[in-house]
Amino acid sequence: MFDAILIDKTEGTYGAGLTRLDETRLPAGDVTVRVAYSTLNYKDALAITGKAPVVRSFPMVPGIDLAGVVEASDSPGWKPGDRVVLNGWGVGETHWGGLAGRARLKGEWLVPLQAPFTLRQAAAIGTAGYTAMLCVLALEREGVKPGDGEVLVTGAAGGVGSVAVAVLAKLGYRVVAMTGRESESAYLAALGAAEVIGRGAYGEPGKPLAKERWAGAVDVAGGNVLANVCAAMRYGGVVAACGLAAGMSLPATVAPFILRGVTLAGVDSVMCPRPRRLEAWSRLARDFDPAHFAGLVEEVALPDTVAAAGRLLAGQVRGRIVVPVDPAAGE
Repeated sequence: MFDAILIDKTEGTYGAGLTRLDETRLPAGDVTVRVAYSTLNYKDALAITGKAPVVRSFPMVPGIDLAGVVEASDSPGWKPGDRVVLNGWGVGETHWGGLAGRARLKGEWLVPLQAPFTLRQAAAIGTAGYTAMLCVLALEREGVKPGDGEVLVTGAAGGVGSVAVAVLAKLGYRVVAMTGRESESAYLAALGAAEVIGRGAYGEPGKPLAKERWAGAVDVAGGNVLANVCAAMRYGGVVAACGLAAGMSLPATVAPFILRGVTLAGVDSVMCPRPRRLEAWSRLARDFDPAHFAGLVEEVALPDTVAAAGRLLAGQVRGRIVVPVDPAAGE
């Protein structure tokens, strides 16, 4: 038996709470993982609260991230005792996820824990940090270099934004952090932001083109924010878009793309192919300083994740929420 957060929908009633489960209830898979740490992400919060139709089948264990130790394996790629990390692949949506003491998964979904990270640190990075690195890789692939000019990170105080700021600053870019929580300016400066700006007019409908400023951008917002970011890109600039915190729509024109040669690079972390995942985690091990974890991470106990989901959706969480499910698993 193990503890888990379980979401269920019966007779039109949607709810989530702590429960005890037996391993016989775990879904199909060829690797069973003892979960040491999981996380609470924006998507998990939407799933737990039912604010968006994230969950595709019921009952469901949420948690799109986990870090733990292989307990049993029928996969040739893994053996008991291996330390592994999982991000995405539909866990917490169509397949039971990481907010539980055990997870049964497909071996091809897993990646090895990268030195020098601990299981807790890997969970703290999680989908948010891994997505941030995918965005950095997208900027690099499109040729954005530190000497090209300022790089903007929207939603900078959140999980993706925090890691993006820290990594880009370490790589030598001049990073401007945009946030709706200007009280977090000192935190963002400590991560490496050269300047912190408010969301301001970026959240409102804008012009097809604005004054050129950004050589690159990492956007987690979508909506008017992304449209205005595109409008303010320098000639040949690149925007890596990975989120929709400000909306699913994109009320933009083609002007930035056909008059300034701007590139809008979409970044998906859920179904991202394994080679690119391994590249992202390898780069995180090289380019993300674990010293940042001190200000980046808040721990929330498994029974408290339902309440924490509401705080996360209300924009009251800085950085990352780590859930110590069974820390002894990694000892």
